[in-house]
Amino acid sequence: LQFVYSGGGLMQDGGSLRLSCAASGFTLVDYAVGWFRQVPGQRHEAIGCITSSDDTTYYADSVKGRFTISRDNAKNTAFLQMRTLKPEVTSVYYCGAHKYCTAIAGGYDYWGQGTQVTVSS
Repeated sequence: LQFVYSGGGLMQDGGSLRLSCAASGFTLVDYAVGWFRQVPGQRHEAIGCITSSDDTTYYADSVKGRFTISRDNAKNTAFLQMRTLKPEVTSVYYCGAHKYCTAIAGGYDYWGQGTQVTVSS
């Protein structure tokens, strides 16, 4: 039971990227999905979340207006669209499943390996 990622990679400053996390072994429709990022040696930083009930989204102030979270339950997949990328967003990106949206990483399950996003200046 874990998320399987795609869409990470190396991007130029100002570019856009869409990350996907596909639920493997469980049904995503039952869960809220939170996106986080982590730089080595630091804690998971919450980016945002999408609820299971009505697809309401929440975002950290640092990404509002530039990042968009969505989901396709038929594909058992959640997405993180990132625009106007800056080098400071270079990190490993993860999604997690939870019964409800929270910014606390410890409550989420099924993280998987994450996906590296590197933005060059």
